[in-house]
Amino acid sequence: MQTEQKRVNLAEKFSLFTDHWHPRIVGELNGQQVKLAKLKGEFVWHHHEEEDELFLVVKGKLLMKFRDRDEVVNEGELIIVPRGVEHCPVAEEEVHILLFEPASTVNTGTAGGEKTVEKLEWI
Repeated sequence: MQTEQKRVNLAEKFSLFTDHWHPRIVGELNGQQVKLAKLKGEFVWHHHEEEDELFLVVKGKLLMKFRDRDEVVNEGELIIVPRGVEHCPVAEEEVHILLFEPASTVNTGTAGGEKTVEKLEWI
């Protein structure tokens, strides 16, 4: 965990990794974490019992599936998924996202499985 935060260059941070669906922490405030991730393909259907999630698309286009509708989130747009709402992120082409969510948030929520990242690293 970092205690002093300096300016963060998103392009520089995104250049430090190539894998998909593996968030990295770039900041922390008030019990919340700012995370970066690259997405490609379809994730898993899941929800978070206690946490809301903010997805900001930095590069590309994200499809956020909900059980009752789909939302397209374009570059420069964000979507907030309220706690308890089942969702499934999909990226046909690689998407760079910034996540803002409580530090307790597990990426696969209640679904678990092989895409779960137990321990996030700071970059």
